[in-house]
Amino acid sequence: MIKEACVETLEEAVKAEWLGAERVELCSNLEIDGLTPHPDLVRNTCLTLNIPVMVMIRPRPGNFVYSGKEIQKMKSAIDMAKEAGATGVVFGLLTPENRIDEINTKILADYASPLSVTFHKAIDEVDNLLEAVKTLQRIQTVNYILTSGGKATALEGASQIRKMVEVSNGIPEIIAAGKVTTENLDEIRKLTGAKAFHGKRVVGSLDD
Repeated sequence: MIKEACVETLEEAVKAEWLGAERVELCSNLEIDGLTPHPDLVRNTCLTLNIPVMVMIRPRPGNFVYSGKEIQKMKSAIDMAKEAGATGVVFGLLTPENRIDEINTKILADYASPLSVTFHKAIDEVDNLLEAVKTLQRIQTVNYILTSGGKATALEGASQIRKMVEVSNGIPEIIAAGKVTTENLDEIRKLTGAKAFHGKRVVGSLDD
């Protein structure tokens, strides 16, 4: 079982590792669902931790339909993550019709290589989650999908997450997310069949 802690500071990242996280996702501005963190924070976190660091690549709040100029910004942020020593990057792109933006996702995922790539919870906004999984399966450079099954929390979306796990068959690996805590982790694991879990409190409180 992989526990990926979502963190905003070096202190939180260090505590998450100490509490047993196998991986961290580093973001800024989690109150608006996470943006690309500052290069200095990425560099210091990668230098300090002994576990993989995944870096959020999101240039602005709001929707996940990106312009050509924004795609270039995301490429620059991927370059920053590579130079800092990150293990992987996290992003999600949709079309105006609320489908996976397969073309630009493939461009960025291929560009990110050899870093691992997570398609984040933007997937929860599409109408057909199982078709979205199949779309992402066509992009061999996408390694993980972060999802709460189209619901507000992983518990609420558990049955849909289970279907996504079955459809993906591990490629890409489904990461259950959405208010996953040490208290509900076992229940979510049983309900979803997932092997990877993501959350701010997935290994406990990082605040104190």
